[in-house]
Amino acid sequence: MQRLSRLATRRFPPSGGGYTTDQARELAILSRDVGRQIGLLIDRQGRVDMLIVGEPDRILIPELPRARLGETRLRGLRLLHTHLSGEALSQEDLMDMVALRLDSVAALTVDEFGGPERLHVAHVVPVSELSGPDAKPYDVLPSVRWDRSEVDFAALVQALEDEFGRQERAVAADKGRERALLVSVSGAPRIVQERSLDELAELARTAGLACPARMIQRVDKADARHILGKGKLQELEVLCLQTGAQIVIFDQDLSPSQLRNLAEATERRVLDRTQLILDIFARRATSRAGKLQVELAQLKYTLPRLVGKTPAMSRLMGGIGGRGPGETKLEIDRRRVRERITKVRKELESVRRHRSGTRDRRAKAGCPVIALVGYTNAGKSTLLNTLTGSRVLAENKLFATLDPTSRRIRFPREREVILTDTVGFIRRLPPDLQEAFRATLEELESADVLVHVADISHPEAEEQIGAVESILTEMNLAETPRLLALNKWELLSPDQQEVMRRVYPSGIPVTALKRQGLTPLVAAILGLLPTESQTDPAFSAVPAADSDADPDEDVAVWDIEMGSDVVQ
Repeated sequence: MQRLSRLATRRFPPSGGGYTTDQARELAILSRDVGRQIGLLIDRQGRVDMLIVGEPDRILIPELPRARLGETRLRGLRLLHTHLSGEALSQEDLMDMVALRLDSVAALTVDEFGGPERLHVAHVVPVSELSGPDAKPYDVLPSVRWDRSEVDFAALVQALEDEFGRQERAVAADKGRERALLVSVSGAPRIVQERSLDELAELARTAGLACPARMIQRVDKADARHILGKGKLQELEVLCLQTGAQIVIFDQDLSPSQLRNLAEATERRVLDRTQLILDIFARRATSRAGKLQVELAQLKYTLPRLVGKTPAMSRLMGGIGGRGPGETKLEIDRRRVRERITKVRKELESVRRHRSGTRDRRAKAGCPVIALVGYTNAGKSTLLNTLTGSRVLAENKLFATLDPTSRRIRFPREREVILTDTVGFIRRLPPDLQEAFRATLEELESADVLVHVADISHPEAEEQIGAVESILTEMNLAETPRLLALNKWELLSPDQQEVMRRVYPSGIPVTALKRQGLTPLVAAILGLLPTESQTDPAFSAVPAADSDADPDEDVAVWDIEMGSDVVQ
């Protein structure tokens, strides 16, 4: 123990292999005497930050504090350790170096008499997307005699830090977008996971993230601690270094402990699919109702994930003598979140009553309501704009619009109707969001006709149509008259169009961007409208625009006479 203590007080030079000849001999003989590997974590000033005594064939590095800099910078420590069997650097040594972002790792082999033999050195290297898929994030130098090494670790680290800095600046200049690594861990076939990751990539793009890489693992049962196995976790760290990813997004929902453990292991922000969707909804919500709905979903998601780091006071306990002096910070936070959830629910109930009153006034006016439903980014808002001449936000992104928008339109035969655009559906919509957006989806319950808008050009069009139909069935809307509008029909080849006609014989091909192509759809809608609902003169006094508009504000009324060029 005295010899180990003395070794830990030595100052190791940065050149000549990172040690003096006396230090190498001392380390080698001491390792042979104890019969175990000995490791030294040395900082850039040459001081020993940690001394580790391992097993005869391996060394275990304990948990280290978080890195001093960003995700792509090095930790500022190099590992010098012994190998007793003359072996070179193992894969475990290299993965530890990458995962812990050590400056370098060196193995000094020891002969049977306790003398140093050869030195093996490896260091991390910056790997860009141009390096190729087989590029490794480390470089293993040729081994040399222990007293012939000319590695200058100070110069090496400076060159590496400069290169990492250039990569960081290049990433920052990538249109200001952060980079995210997409991960799927499931028992589903690989092709199913790939398609699900494609949708996750679209969600990430909507959130303003770049997705340079993805990882897939097929498992029968996910790891309870990290969801990923140990080997895949190391591979994840390598991939993050290769692509400069600052965020890791999982396609599966993660438990609070898994989120915490993954964040500690990767030292990066870790999100799951639900968090990403919540973030998108928070960015896109503009109306008071939409913001309340998103806040409710976020609060319900956050509540079980609140973690107390250092309790300032003991918890409240029951029983005589068991009551502590007060609540912990964690308990206070949880109580405040519950109180806020209760308040938001009351405000949402007020919104529901307001919308219910609006629907009742529409019903008394005898004006039919046509609701546009469908998968997110299917073209509902574009169709609304084309039919009514509106300028509702329509972008090629998932969940571009969240708030329901209603516009009045006069169809041929002097039929006035309310056309409503609703929030898009998505597979595996988080339950908290389903409950939060119940007020929005209530617009569908009062609809006389549902127009299911589908992006027929999407590779997963059939799956998306099936997902929407399932959601409508769950909402007890299966009996509501419904039309299927096959949007983006012009993007299909003639053969694909023939196939889709056979698959969906009742579907109506449309091009939402062109008015001339909407003739069959408008005619089909008119055919499903109640015959007794003719235009009521009192209807003009009924507010029929955005359901979230303030009742005290003037509501714009869109009254468009469809020309003969649209409907004969």
